Amino acid sequence: MKKDTKYLNVTTPFTRRQFLATSTRAAVTAAVAGAVPRAGYTAEDNTIRVVLVGCGRRGTGAAAEALSTPGPTKLWAMADFFESRIQSSLALLQQQQQTGAYLYDAGIQNKVARMNQQKPGEVDVPPERQFVGLDAYKRAMDTVRKGDVVILATPPAFRPIHLEYAISKGLHVFMEKSFAVDSPGIRRILKCGEEAQRKNLKIAGGLMMRHYRPLELGVKKIQDGIIGEIITSWAYRMRGPVIDYYPFMRDPSWNELAYQVANYLGFTWLGGSFFADWMIHTIDICCWAKNDWPVSVQGMGGRQVSEDPNQLVDHYGAEYTFADGTRMVAQGRLIHRCWEFFGDQIHGTKGSALLFEGVEPPRIFKSYNQTSENQIWTFRGQRNNFYQDEHDLLFDAIRNDKPYNETERSAKANLTSIMGRMACESGQRITWDEAMKSNQELAPGLEAFTMESNPPVMPDANGRYPIAKPGTTQVV
Repeated sequence: MKKDTKYLNVTTPFTRRQFLATSTRAAVTAAVAGAVPRAGYTAEDNTIRVVLVGCGRRGTGAAAEALSTPGPTKLWAMADFFESRIQSSLALLQQQQQTGAYLYDAGIQNKVARMNQQKPGEVDVPPERQFVGLDAYKRAMDTVRKGDVVILATPPAFRPIHLEYAISKGLHVFMEKSFAVDSPGIRRILKCGEEAQRKNLKIAGGLMMRHYRPLELGVKKIQDGIIGEIITSWAYRMRGPVIDYYPFMRDPSWNELAYQVANYLGFTWLGGSFFADWMIHTIDICCWAKNDWPVSVQGMGGRQVSEDPNQLVDHYGAEYTFADGTRMVAQGRLIHRCWEFFGDQIHGTKGSALLFEGVEPPRIFKSYNQTSENQIWTFRGQRNNFYQDEHDLLFDAIRNDKPYNETERSAKANLTSIMGRMACESGQRITWDEAMKSNQELAPGLEAFTMESNPPVMPDANGRYPIAKPGTTQVV
């Protein structure tokens, strides 16, 4: 499919998850728009200032959604590694402010327009509040007040560093998935969540499918026993190469660090791997339905087809075990002309379920044979815009001082996907406790990096990057 680039600077790398064109924004109580926050959280005009750290497609989309929440909002400052991304993002958000429609290229669909139900918030980001570089996050957050909001949407390697600073500044946070790339990062995220709880700061995590109404109802029915006790789950993300949707780019002016940051999905130290960063959604849904997290995992993976200049492995398979002995299998593939599927299969003692973003609508069956005559439930109703709702819920909690902290479950879902990556890359069985206690950092000393630093992995003389080798790669 040819991309519509009218609203996209194609020389600039973006990251944006697919937006469902059929989604509509869920209604929010009218009281939210007029709610007055408690003292110290916003200025007298009740305007929440928003800082955007990471101005790619996902960050830009999150900012658009934050500005579309009930109540006055203002985009106040922006930060990114690349100045060009700030300008591209700002242009899109100004378009939303002027027209009431946020226009973007989703990479999978052509141009999508989402009309807001209210006038979007103000975009007020003059050049003096546009910050570039690895320390840009600090300078941007320093421009707002306690009780304002920061959106963290950089490559996930930076998430723990940025979250720590946000909490130290007394800011509420929307943090995009993934939340870390290794176990030390996960521990930092969890510690931030505890500190935010003590400070009464709100944190939302970008596992948006947790707020998708059809899935919420389907998972509740499973947890209520409609298919009996869960005995096996399968989490799938079988698709073509990442570069089909996010082409890798290299500008002659970039050094090696800039190249890898721009193409972070291809580098484990930045993105955590396809398994950890993209499989996290389907893995999280299976664990949500099970209402548990696994105690161990073993797996395999490799690079059989791809010759792209990155570290991406093109197929994964991981088998998780829960404390009760039941299993979950997670499979991912990035190869052309193969079977594609994005969803979850869940089998219980009395039936089965077919769930997730790539499955519309979710369905539940009285048998493992998923035929129409065996179907006992499907979602019938208005679908909500889960991207918008995750922001509506966060801002509602801020304005009405409600408890809101998704850190722990977000971090545990992330650790589950990280331990799967660890098992596949090493060929070893990895337990939850081993993964949680691991001290292996994929980018040691990241806080001290400058724009001129060499990244943790470098290409060889032929331009090839190191690939994980089961039986050799050490992960614990």
